[in-house]
Amino acid sequence: MMKFDVAIVGSGLAGLSVALHLAKTHQVAVISKRTLLDGASNWAQGGIAAVLDSHDSHEQHIADTIIAGGGLCDEVATRNIIEQGRAAIDWLIEQGVPFTKDHEAELGFHLTREGGHSQRRIIHAADATGHAVQVTLEQLVRTHPNIRLFEHHYAIDVITSSKIGDTSATPKCLGLYVQDVKTGTVHTVSAQHTVMATGGAGKVYLYTTNPDTATGDGIAMAWRAGCRVANMEFMQFHPTCLYHPYAKSFLITEAVRGEGGVLKLPAEAGAAAGTRFMLNHDERAELAPRDVVARAIDFEMKKRGLDYVELDISHQPPEFLKEHFPTIYARCLELGIDITKQAIPVVPAVHFTCGGVVTDTMGRTDIPGLYAVGETAYTGLHGANRLASNSLLECLVVGKAAAQHIAEQIRVELPELPAWDESRVSDADEEVVIANNWDELRRFMWNYVGIVRTTKRLERAKHRIKLLKEEIDEYYANFRISNNLLELRNLVEVASLIVNSALSRRESRGLHYSRDYPDTLPKALATVIAPKIRNKLAKK
Repeated sequence: MMKFDVAIVGSGLAGLSVALHLAKTHQVAVISKRTLLDGASNWAQGGIAAVLDSHDSHEQHIADTIIAGGGLCDEVATRNIIEQGRAAIDWLIEQGVPFTKDHEAELGFHLTREGGHSQRRIIHAADATGHAVQVTLEQLVRTHPNIRLFEHHYAIDVITSSKIGDTSATPKCLGLYVQDVKTGTVHTVSAQHTVMATGGAGKVYLYTTNPDTATGDGIAMAWRAGCRVANMEFMQFHPTCLYHPYAKSFLITEAVRGEGGVLKLPAEAGAAAGTRFMLNHDERAELAPRDVVARAIDFEMKKRGLDYVELDISHQPPEFLKEHFPTIYARCLELGIDITKQAIPVVPAVHFTCGGVVTDTMGRTDIPGLYAVGETAYTGLHGANRLASNSLLECLVVGKAAAQHIAEQIRVELPELPAWDESRVSDADEEVVIANNWDELRRFMWNYVGIVRTTKRLERAKHRIKLLKEEIDEYYANFRISNNLLELRNLVEVASLIVNSALSRRESRGLHYSRDYPDTLPKALATVIAPKIRNKLAKK
């Protein structure tokens, strides 16, 4: 058994910021199922939203967030996070993050604007902000003597006091089981505090901008441990993912539209080719919030039988495009698309999980000792639709708050934890079962639980999930675990949460659009689901 003060599962911005804030005084383990740079934070292009200019204000940022969130944002949490934005950016600058400079700007850094924002408030590092931030923090984490890294290690499940015989009404988190992916060995990790920072669950869908690591692990583990989840029906579809047979999950940042990019119909639209269409759907046109733009593209594609639409920013000077979007320019050019002369073919794809494990703004879950930060968590900031570039801000602010709360806690003696038991399982006989189930799940989630939903489709998905879950649970109980099996187990858990949440919402709001309930109810209420284990504990 390995013992740490804090075990952090996930190595994105949320997890690494918690680790760095605590490492001066605590022994910290960072557990990453691949390498530190394989998470979604490293893929983030646009930037970080914060009030950094005197023409802007917290009130404007809060208002923009709530409008984009369909009125469902928790106003207290939203204010708490947004008001700490400047301090969060200052911390990143102190760590050495190379944000794009603008010597004429008040802060000395270039600020861009994205859909749903009333002001330029997105600080960025060209069009690869996440990578710039992650590389900077990775170097600090790798060299810190109090941080131990476990790359290629997969967290299997949380260990709570109830699992070792404690009958208290509220179980405590004591650590977790972690598998070394390369050797298959399962380690028992004892920790005073455990932090879930595993990101979102985009891989539950067939098409996503997320990396392969986004399989909802932290959400599923916390749910199985007894934590509530909220707003899982709100899966954000990014409007503009590059449409190309050789480009997997390549995002075209919202900042392209913020800097003047327009959406047009492609040549396949016949007489309407080259026509802008966003003004037919929203007066804000290309700068409307993501849910509006994604539904508009989906509508035009289905109406006209298109495989994609086009995003055109070729009217901007080539030097401007190469300076502001070097990553996009280079990648598109590799694929034969010169964005200085041609439009970019794009389609919507799942991008962000707005719901998650219920926490407060210090990252605390329902289970003492267990925290959730970043995309894994539901703080109430994102409501029914995340405002662009608010996610990295949330990672920083809540990550710091979680670290401060952990630092204030008194260390206690933890009991010995049981080792992982493999005595009654055997090696898997047919790995093809896992691959087939994985593919089936992602396809029917895309077809039945997509941008536009119906109750009938949701019920079909629920039935399929029930059958899949029974098959996967049986497989998990009888065979030795593998990386693919663990991810599939978590994905089907998250799929169930998404579908059940969607079925319970009898309205259309933000990212959840139902043909059976097209109207928006007068009062905005979060969808909160409690696991059966929690209901049983509440009755004791």
